[in-house]
Amino acid sequence: MNPLKPSRRQLLKSLSSGFGYLAFAGLAAQQSSANAESVLATKRPHFRPRARNVIFLFMSGGPSHVDTFDHKPELTAATGKTSASPGRNFGARLMGSPWSFRQHGESGLWVSELFPRVAEQADELCILKGMQTNLPAHSEATLMLHTGSSQFIRPSLGAWTLYGLGSESDNLPGFVAIKPNTFSGGSQNYGSAFLPSACQATPIGQGRQPVAQARIGNIRNPRLSEALQRRQLDLIQSMNRGLLDREGHHPGVDGVIESYELAFRMQDSLPTVLDIAGETPSTRILYGLDESATADFGHQCLLARRMVESGVRFVELTHSNWDQHRDLRTGHEENARAVDQPIAGLLTDLRARGLLDETLVIWGGEFGRTPHGQNEDGRDHNSKGFCVWMAGGGIRPGFAYGATDELGYEAVENPVHIHDLHATILHLLGLNHERLTYRYAGRDMRLTDIHGVVQDAIIS
Repeated sequence: MNPLKPSRRQLLKSLSSGFGYLAFAGLAAQQSSANAESVLATKRPHFRPRARNVIFLFMSGGPSHVDTFDHKPELTAATGKTSASPGRNFGARLMGSPWSFRQHGESGLWVSELFPRVAEQADELCILKGMQTNLPAHSEATLMLHTGSSQFIRPSLGAWTLYGLGSESDNLPGFVAIKPNTFSGGSQNYGSAFLPSACQATPIGQGRQPVAQARIGNIRNPRLSEALQRRQLDLIQSMNRGLLDREGHHPGVDGVIESYELAFRMQDSLPTVLDIAGETPSTRILYGLDESATADFGHQCLLARRMVESGVRFVELTHSNWDQHRDLRTGHEENARAVDQPIAGLLTDLRARGLLDETLVIWGGEFGRTPHGQNEDGRDHNSKGFCVWMAGGGIRPGFAYGATDELGYEAVENPVHIHDLHATILHLLGLNHERLTYRYAGRDMRLTDIHGVVQDAIIS
């Protein structure tokens, strides 16, 4: 390694002060100039960022906001009564939460008893209680949350982040999806669409397979030494570049060149990051790795910490299935038990390592649930009002923003649409969502389309 060339990790570390930002700008310009052909080269943000990494905890299926982070005593009092408002499932019977809520921390945020460990982190959380999305259907809402569109194939939030900022690591993917959602939206949720293909996520694990069994296929070549692999790759890349010289712009070939080079460098680094055998017993307890209920999601959360610590820009974790049209009590209790300790452990660990201030942690599903019951012990989809919370990365801690009506049907105070959420996330990363564009199909495309308002009130 050239001692005069700063690593991407060193460049991003310089963001901690205004002087550091100026230094970063100059160093990033030098590195980008030296590596101008690389889509993943570190890029200068539009302005000084608050966060450098993102961990997105996706609760697939739609957790019930009125049973988790949106306390509704009026709904509890109205249990068994029929809904009298047209447009709110007129005549359906209201169902208060089976779980009690208490205020926690100095901030006094209300959290359900479903999340006792996360509740201990209340003073780190910023709960957006007035979230809204377009449609109450899983596929459409999941795509909207991930890509900003429920109708068209568009790049994912993680892909836009990587395109806008580049990667911090030379030897690891910039965007990783652990056990990605395949039920709604499939690979579009972590894809790059019309952006350079190098911006899509590297998926690790799938479906119901325990993440401990997840492997990256063909990460090593058992037949060739590293030196011979390099010679082989140089030959292949010379042919790829020859094709580019003949045809000019070719995003697919550009992506192949990037991915081959990264794959070559990953064969030593990625297995090391995935190997948690050296973690201490106290860390295993913190993430719940030795308890059957929490082991799998705890493993995901621990991998997320190890990845951002190693320079992965954007990590998404998925937990399924929160879609309780029936058996709400059983389903939500099992789901919350599986993620509560691991999430609290992740926040605790990031804070202890000095990473929480620069890592934006996001928790949420594609929509919420209705205040009225369904199938006696369940709730239907609700796109008009639900909760998402964030922590770290420049977010205002111990703060509740927005509100649904007294029963939890619809956002009525400071509503935040998915476009607004995306605009705010990009802002925290130092990116202006209106300037982060890519020319495609005759227009400048962006994650937020023609929408999106940065929610300044939730930024610390």
